[in-house]
Amino acid sequence: MFDFFISLSSGFRRAILLSIDVISIAVSVVFAFAILEGSVWPTAALSQSGLLILTITLLSVPVLMLVGTNRVKLSAFEIYDVNLGLFAATAMAAITGVLAVLNGVPDAFQLAMVTAVAFMGVHVTGRLVGRHILRRRLTDGEGRIPVAIFGAGAAGVQLLAALRKDLYMRPVTFVDDNPALQSMTVSGMKVRSRSDLERMISRGRVQRILLAMPSMNEVKLRRVTQELSSLGTEVHALPSYTELVEGKGLAGSLRPVTADMLLGRDKVDLQTPEMARAYAGRRVLITGAGGSIGSELCRQILACRPQRLTLLDHSEYALYTIARELQPLADAAGIELTARLGSVCDKARMQHVIAESEIDIVLFAAAYKHVPLVEDNEIEGLRNNLFGTLTTAEVAQAAQVERFILVSTDKAVRPTNIMGASKRLAELAIQDLQTRSETTKFAMVRFGNVLGSSGSVIPLFQEQIAKGGPITLTHEKITRYFMTLSEASRLVLLAGAYADGGDVFVLDMGAPVNIRDLARRMVELSGLTVRDDENPLGDIEVETIGLRPGEKLYEELFLGKDILPTPHPKIMRAEENRLSQIEMARILKQVREVIATQDADALRYILQESVDGFQGVDVAAKVDGLR
Repeated sequence: MFDFFISLSSGFRRAILLSIDVISIAVSVVFAFAILEGSVWPTAALSQSGLLILTITLLSVPVLMLVGTNRVKLSAFEIYDVNLGLFAATAMAAITGVLAVLNGVPDAFQLAMVTAVAFMGVHVTGRLVGRHILRRRLTDGEGRIPVAIFGAGAAGVQLLAALRKDLYMRPVTFVDDNPALQSMTVSGMKVRSRSDLERMISRGRVQRILLAMPSMNEVKLRRVTQELSSLGTEVHALPSYTELVEGKGLAGSLRPVTADMLLGRDKVDLQTPEMARAYAGRRVLITGAGGSIGSELCRQILACRPQRLTLLDHSEYALYTIARELQPLADAAGIELTARLGSVCDKARMQHVIAESEIDIVLFAAAYKHVPLVEDNEIEGLRNNLFGTLTTAEVAQAAQVERFILVSTDKAVRPTNIMGASKRLAELAIQDLQTRSETTKFAMVRFGNVLGSSGSVIPLFQEQIAKGGPITLTHEKITRYFMTLSEASRLVLLAGAYADGGDVFVLDMGAPVNIRDLARRMVELSGLTVRDDENPLGDIEVETIGLRPGEKLYEELFLGKDILPTPHPKIMRAEENRLSQIEMARILKQVREVIATQDADALRYILQESVDGFQGVDVAAKVDGLR
């Protein structure tokens, strides 16, 4: 019956509720006559006052419609909605009393009062019972996620009301740290403690926690989130009251609590129509597809609906992981997905991969990027980052690939380490190749640190905080640019849409972030405090260990001051000096020679001579014949 009731239009449902109220009036009048006669069934009254009862019932219809008792949603009936029933009961008492006097009914006043009380009892009881059954029917369905609402205040009550009509989540309990609220019932749902919540989670009765505390400050919100996340379930949070006013309501505003809030600036919207058009129906190759940037590029490209997406990585596990994730999405969208193992330094392998998939666009994200590790393996780091890029680019040019986009880094600007120098040489090699390319458009995208990517500072700090510290900071004043994974990936894709040939694209990343401030913030967002001279009893110590080999205090995004706009206001095109074909050929020849001899000192000397800003050797040793 309730399934049928729910399926009806709102007009039919209101008509049914009005009919129930009209019948309740008639029943209440009959009940009042029975009380006054002192009998179970008022036979005499019905025979003598049947017309009176019918008249009262008919007159109740316009009164009930005017008061609007049938316009209150049954599932949302609350105690303040009783006022409408009280107005209707008062009106019915007046009508009953007046008509009873006019018809000479004895005890007319008592008849009116009993009728009103009986109607209120039937009306309120019927609504509450109906609400209870309807809510159970709406919220106890199969497949809905059982959720606990953390915070039994006003926001929690409003969220509960919204979720009772939600088809995805099923509220099962309130949770609140206020002992005065625990064991109480709020809006028909019990308020429990955190220990109760932990037991419910362990038994599978709660699968998600919704934080309903939009006025809580960010530090406390992070602490509570950290504590609740440790219980082993998802934690979502309502935004602030300001965001709620501008948003789409409570239930629609729930969002997962993520590390993106560490960005320190608004995320940049890089979703543009030209990005989707540039890749729709195309055949795309992504190298380094199993890495942090590469895997996100794969996800973003799928949304652009290419004809074919080819994933390439030298790591079997990384390639297996991303291919396994994307295959169902590609199948659902009708996109051909191909996973290929191989090294970007292997020319024959790259020729085969590009030829077999008839690639139109190459997104090159393959690189060794961990600065200290590359610093200790400089020969292999340079071989992979420089010649892996150049080998794939030359193959793409020979195959007349339409576009080749290189993922670069801000560490390539006046680099002080091998990783940055290798990426700068890769940029120069690509720009040199562009001068001899009639078909393929080459471009590169330069950006800073990506939040949460493998090997970056944030996962390291998270691990150190989880172990109780200390957090190891290389310098008090060290700063870095940060961006989200989605920003970095979309920037790469937009560069492919904007590329004219030899371009260097850079995102306006806002102000650089002080890493010590970032460490302190991460500690506080974990619900802990920093141990220092001002707070010797703090939880986590931040220890300065000194700059690592090749590490800079700050990063730069541009080599020069010539900066041009692009169609997107947050993306810039840098105009920088390039090497001549002869200079580039000389450098490549020298680098190949030192790689063959595994001469690290000579390699650093070449980089010092060739890459602006690089200081990697103290003496010009072992360099005879290199100039």
